[in-house]
Amino acid sequence: MEYQIFYSGLTFYFWAMAHFAHHSEENYLKTLYKLSNREVKKVNNTALSRELNLNPATVLEMVRKLAAKKLVKLMPDKSIQLTESGKKTALLTIRKHRLWEVFLVQKLQYNWNEVHELAEQLEHVESGDMIDRLEAFMGYPSFDPHGDPIPDRNGNLKTYTTVPLSNSPAGKNYIVMNLADTSDSFLQYLGKLGIKPGTKLKLTEHNQYDNSTTILLQKNNVQLSEKAARNILVQPA
Repeated sequence: MEYQIFYSGLTFYFWAMAHFAHHSEENYLKTLYKLSNREVKKVNNTALSRELNLNPATVLEMVRKLAAKKLVKLMPDKSIQLTESGKKTALLTIRKHRLWEVFLVQKLQYNWNEVHELAEQLEHVESGDMIDRLEAFMGYPSFDPHGDPIPDRNGNLKTYTTVPLSNSPAGKNYIVMNLADTSDSFLQYLGKLGIKPGTKLKLTEHNQYDNSTTILLQKNNVQLSEKAARNILVQPA
């Protein structure tokens, strides 16, 4: 079945597949990539099944299929590692996801907390040419609405160093780069405060009593919980 998205004289095509094996593979590889970039001691079948909220037996079957396609390697300690081919596939899926999020926010006026699930569906479009055209149409954005960098067409991802606001020294100015938590509730909370990637603020105090953080934002003092401050990633301004 063929679907079409029309926008300002342009037509975007994508197809509903009868079988979703390709979708599942991309989801597994993307999840493995994200787990490998977190502070996870060992990315194994247990960690992967927990992250995907799937039965470990189901996950193990898919991992074996991915290993047969040389997209992952099963290590002697039972950990799972992406091959270079698997990593590239994961990054290209992330590229599509983040470009669609930019399109949904900038062109269709979705709120930034509404686009993740939609992008999860759209990220499985297979046409690389279409995604390249989408990127050009959007003016070659470097970051998605949540501040995460967008991989290029070759799967290369620019990295930069950020620190949680909760771990940053008080008395200095910072710029919000991206977010460790992109859940709907957290994004709505930050939206009400006026905090998003690119926001400049001053960290005035870490409060020992409850580990909360006080910031100066547009001349207003705002108190953030330890959890909120931990999930706001910043660089010195």
